[in-house]
Amino acid sequence: MRELLLPPVTRNPVEDLLDQLDLDSGERVGKRSGFIIMLILSGVIATAGVLLDSTATVIGAMIIAPLGTPILGIAVGIVTGRARLVLSSVLWVSGAVAAVILIGALFSLGVPNSANLNANSQIAGRTSPQLMDLVAALATGVAGAFAMSRKDLSAVLPGVAIAISLVPPLAVVGVTLGQGDFDGAVGAFLLFFSNVVALIIAGAIVFTLAGYARDALSQRSRRRRAYAIIAVLTVLTAIPLALNTVVILAQAAWTARIQAATTDWLGEGEVQGITWKNLRARVAVEAPGGRVPPLSQLRDALEPDLPTFVGVDVNVTDGVVQPVTKTD
Repeated sequence: MRELLLPPVTRNPVEDLLDQLDLDSGERVGKRSGFIIMLILSGVIATAGVLLDSTATVIGAMIIAPLGTPILGIAVGIVTGRARLVLSSVLWVSGAVAAVILIGALFSLGVPNSANLNANSQIAGRTSPQLMDLVAALATGVAGAFAMSRKDLSAVLPGVAIAISLVPPLAVVGVTLGQGDFDGAVGAFLLFFSNVVALIIAGAIVFTLAGYARDALSQRSRRRRAYAIIAVLTVLTAIPLALNTVVILAQAAWTARIQAATTDWLGEGEVQGITWKNLRARVAVEAPGGRVPPLSQLRDALEPDLPTFVGVDVNVTDGVVQPVTKTD
């Protein structure tokens, strides 16, 4: 099976693989300067794309983002028992995280009104990660590690860079922190962290199957400890993603119920939209003359359909927000 997936003529030698993924070996100055320059540029491009709500610009940042190199360096360091490579790669990733978040926070200071970001699809799509994001990241990590293991598949690496979301979520973390949206920052960082864990897991599995692991007993013991740490990180990452997935599915069901109840309650008015902030829904409605029926009628209609911990506010076209329900 190994020879079928990795024919000897196309298999990347371990020396070449380590040279590609270790920023502290070989031509260090060139590697490090290239990594830093491309990281800063990708951070600036990603932040600009997020603030402009431009998908094309964000994709451009993904293509040139160099973060995949030290992350897969962690994976190959675990497989080959190189603790120094693992540690140095972790430090490079940590420094990159801090740099991109700082860039995002600085750029966010130029946003005149945080409300402008509420409808931003680039932010909304990265502040509420789900379990499927982890699955997609695992598949992407397998593709990236497999491409690194074969000399004839380097052309697919730009596609892998687009598929895995690394720098854009960090840009969102910086922007949301700069705007005081700490819940959004936590969600975006969870997406980034889950992608990193998925890349390490997938990379370690592929590099092991590719035969890059060594047989020395001490190194094998070291790898077992590293695999155990990865397993713990996977569980810790999957739990909040699974919980968030459940919340998103529940919110979809609650939204349909709120929509139906509010439409019946309004009569001649119209429901403009329903947005969520944690477990509180804000219903934007338009009513003739800004007059709406008594809120007690809507409260009675929603009571049997919503849990007591879910809150609902009504925002009439005059800008007045009126609470409908009280949360426990």
